[in-house]
Amino acid sequence: QVQLAESGGGLVQAGGSRRLSCTASGSILSINSMGWYRQAPGKQREFLAVSTSSGSTNYASSVKGRFTISRDNAKNTVYLQMNFLKPEDTAVYYCNAEGFTRKPLPFNYWGQGTQVTVSS
Repeated sequence: QVQLAESGGGLVQAGGSRRLSCTASGSILSINSMGWYRQAPGKQREFLAVSTSSGSTNYASSVKGRFTISRDNAKNTVYLQMNFLKPEDTAVYYCNAEGFTRKPLPFNYWGQGTQVTVSS
């Protein structure tokens, strides 16, 4: 079993910054990728950014240049630094991790989500 714990959400003014964290714990052998998604009210969950075990990153065009994903492999933790936030960034932000447990079996888990609200 693998658990993902997110933190860092909250209220921020437009133009401000916020950093989200997500730590994976449990019976983990390896993590291939860790990423961030968000879901605004009435909208589908959308991809934001991903970091792979090889060190490569990929971003959605909507956040490229404003958001930066980084990863601490030793801590099984991924971060999302969000700058120049806009009211339309208001959403619940979710962490996702894919990898293998110690059995080994593949896993794909989601965090519980953390709310980010950007006020105008």
